[in-house]
Amino acid sequence: MSTEPRWNDTPPPEERHDRTFSFAGELRNVTGARLAAEEFLDDLAIDAPPGAHEYWDDILLVVTELAANAVQYAPGPFDLHMRRTFDGVHVTMHDTSTTRPEPRPFHPRTGGGGIGWHLVHTLCDQVSVVVTDRGKDIHVFLPW
Repeated sequence: MSTEPRWNDTPPPEERHDRTFSFAGELRNVTGARLAAEEFLDDLAIDAPPGAHEYWDDILLVVTELAANAVQYAPGPFDLHMRRTFDGVHVTMHDTSTTRPEPRPFHPRTGGGGIGWHLVHTLCDQVSVVVTDRGKDIHVFLPW
């Protein structure tokens, strides 16, 4: 074991590219989740730039939608986990609701939402929901 001082306190890439962020579940945490995702992507881009600029935007949009849904439909805290995969980014949103998300009709003239879950499915390569007695995990895979 080396006893030499470490001059660089930057974590190794594998740690920078696997992060979990926890939030209280308040409205302002939607912005917090987006900022946390942006921080993760900033670190990731140092070692592996995105294949296309829109991948960055797509990931931020999906994280924002998932966080907004967690705040709106699940009481209490939520966790955001992001990690680099061999071909993209795996995002997991954990919240306290045991109800599976369902698509709602989207009516652009009357508002009222309904587009978020459709966006998630459109932008992600894969989407899955795992429900347990403590809540649910929404797993999405996006290209990078």
